[in-house]
Parts: sequence; C-alpha cells; structure tokens
Amino acid sequence: MKRVVSQSTVTFGDIFRVIFSVILPPVGVFFQVGFGLHFWLNILLTLLGYIPGLVHAIWIIATRR
Repeated sequence: MKRVVSQSTVTFGDIFRVIFSVILPPVGVFFQVGFGLHFWLNILLTLLGYIPGLVHAIWIIATRR
C-alpha cells in the first residue's frame, strides 16, 4: 500500500500576510481572499475581540491556497 504525504510550503507571501494579520487581522485576510465573506466575517470578529479576529485570519491564510 502506497502512502501519500502532503507537503505544503510556506511562501514569502504567506509570511507577509501573517505579519499584516498580527498588526491588523482584516488586512491579512483581504490580501488572501479579497472582499469576500471571510473578509467581512473577520472584521466582525476583530470588532468583537482582537484574538478571535487574529485566529480567524491565521486560519484563513494557513488553509487557503
């Protein structure tokens, strides 16, 4: 049986988006997905608290390719 290993690479763009997300989470999400549903959801989460917005931003950057 053959085992498939998933390999993901971190690009300079990912690092750039994470840095912007730490400063202001919606900016990092905007650079990843544009003015979509996740951008507006991130603004709402950031207004409710910095940590939920930051977690959501990092999750979007890590999972979207």
